[in-house]
Amino acid sequence: MSEKIAVIGLGYVGLPLLMGLSKHFEHVTGFDLDKKRVDALAAGDDWTGEADGKALKATRAKFTHNAHDLFDCSFFIVTVPTPINQGKQPDLTALMNACRTIGEIIGQRKDQGSAPVPLIVFESTVYPGLTEDICGVRIADVSGLKPHKHFKLGYSPERINPGDKKNTLETITKIIGAEDQESLQRMEKVYGAVITAGLHKAPNIRVAETAKVLENTQRDLNIALMNELAVICDRLGIRTQDVLNAAGTKWNFLKFTPGLVGGHCIGVDPFYLTSRAEELGYHPEVILAGRRINDNMPIFIGQKIAKLLLADGKARARLRVGILGLAFKENVRDLRNSRVPEIMRELESFGITVLVHDPLADATQAKHEYNLTLSSREDLKDLDALVLAVPHQVLMQDLAKLWTSLRPNGWVIDIKSTVDSASLPKGTHYWSL
Repeated sequence: MSEKIAVIGLGYVGLPLLMGLSKHFEHVTGFDLDKKRVDALAAGDDWTGEADGKALKATRAKFTHNAHDLFDCSFFIVTVPTPINQGKQPDLTALMNACRTIGEIIGQRKDQGSAPVPLIVFESTVYPGLTEDICGVRIADVSGLKPHKHFKLGYSPERINPGDKKNTLETITKIIGAEDQESLQRMEKVYGAVITAGLHKAPNIRVAETAKVLENTQRDLNIALMNELAVICDRLGIRTQDVLNAAGTKWNFLKFTPGLVGGHCIGVDPFYLTSRAEELGYHPEVILAGRRINDNMPIFIGQKIAKLLLADGKARARLRVGILGLAFKENVRDLRNSRVPEIMRELESFGITVLVHDPLADATQAKHEYNLTLSSREDLKDLDALVLAVPHQVLMQDLAKLWTSLRPNGWVIDIKSTVDSASLPKGTHYWSL
């Protein structure tokens, strides 16, 4: 059986998957509701920076915003975003829209004849049980078809790491789980053709779903421990990185570091797990404590910077701070859930002028998402402090020139401890998380 594959959602997860699948399957179609996104990809332009323009133009995959173009597909992969709302509860809007689209498509072809039963695989982060109890029900309601008979479900959590050229789609082990053995075998044939690192077959869909949220919850908690350590070390008057260097000499010490936790995964996925746990009558304590610590770090950093500057006796009205980086992590353009704007707002609450510069970020998106106007490299001058928030490689290559934007005896705030303080200009003050 030759699958005709549809990838629903062409962002950081869907596009790399589409490109990988198109190398091994003849019929691969990428669908996105955003017509501008589809047109740009068809023209060889990927605003995420993850796909090469030449590869996009050369691919045999098709790009569309018209759901009718998916009518003949037998294997649907859903990669739409699953964020949280302002109440930090799962926002399933995009997921439900994808389910509606798929339901409408497969519902139009009730008499499938010899065609394979549609298999719908979700890669979007969900809480345990959501694929079968919510998505499956939604698709059945829209299509009028019977689950388990007229369509099948699977789950394979995405493990895309934006900006990482080493750990790519093909080289990361893929978890697959399905509602029955036949569907699992179909998933094995599709994903096995692309993933060179191998597949892990979960015993069922719920195990695969839980594994996904656990991966990022574990990382979130480890970073929270380091962030709490950083707050303690600051009060002790010692440098966190010095402590980590010493502790890291033990063979089984886990080498995590403090920092800002943003993006579409680590700062979001734990809430999918805790939300489901609370529905079951259990109130998670450790997971939510880690979330509170990490969510409070931008405020802690902003207040620390303000205290350092005001301690020098300078007038608040003339203080200027430059922040380097707006993306949620280094070497990517993704601004989702960036914690930098919170540092900016905290500094502004002290009457400090703040300029944010990120050579990779899209100015229009920054304005839309955070009502923030990005500053140019030339705008960074006469600064009392320069905050290295997101150490993009392009910024690290320009540090010597960036230091010249500081006033005499200015401060370098190195959030991720990426700078050798001995390399700073004479008289420059240094603080790191």
